[in-house]
Amino acid sequence: MTQEYGFRITLDVPYETAIEKATDALQAEGFGVLTEIDVKATLKKKLDADFRRYIILGACNPNLAQQALQSELEIGLLLPCNVIVYETDDGQSIVSIVDPLSMLGVVESEALDPIAKEARTRLQRVITALND
Repeated sequence: MTQEYGFRITLDVPYETAIEKATDALQAEGFGVLTEIDVKATLKKKLDADFRRYIILGACNPNLAQQALQSELEIGLLLPCNVIVYETDDGQSIVSIVDPLSMLGVVESEALDPIAKEARTRLQRVITALND
């Protein structure tokens, strides 16, 4: 059983196309990709281990990040929002996006609730856009 940390969609497109579509959908909702971690390449380089094509994108909406940081300085430990894209055994691609409400559940701050809800709404729209 897979633990649910966010929102996930299966796309019937190649891995590279899924990354492009996810990046474009994030950008449409005001998120930029700050970091890209190629998990397959990293595991090969560090451990000489083979792994499926898998990337972690660190997505950030600057306005929401600024609001969150002004409310809670230590919230930077939970930023940016992670988005993963990986290839399935049958050539499809999975895009999963962390749920900000789940992630911020460890923080007890009423000031962060509306910011997390806004981020969640925007990221849910990203998944919806990928479904079109």
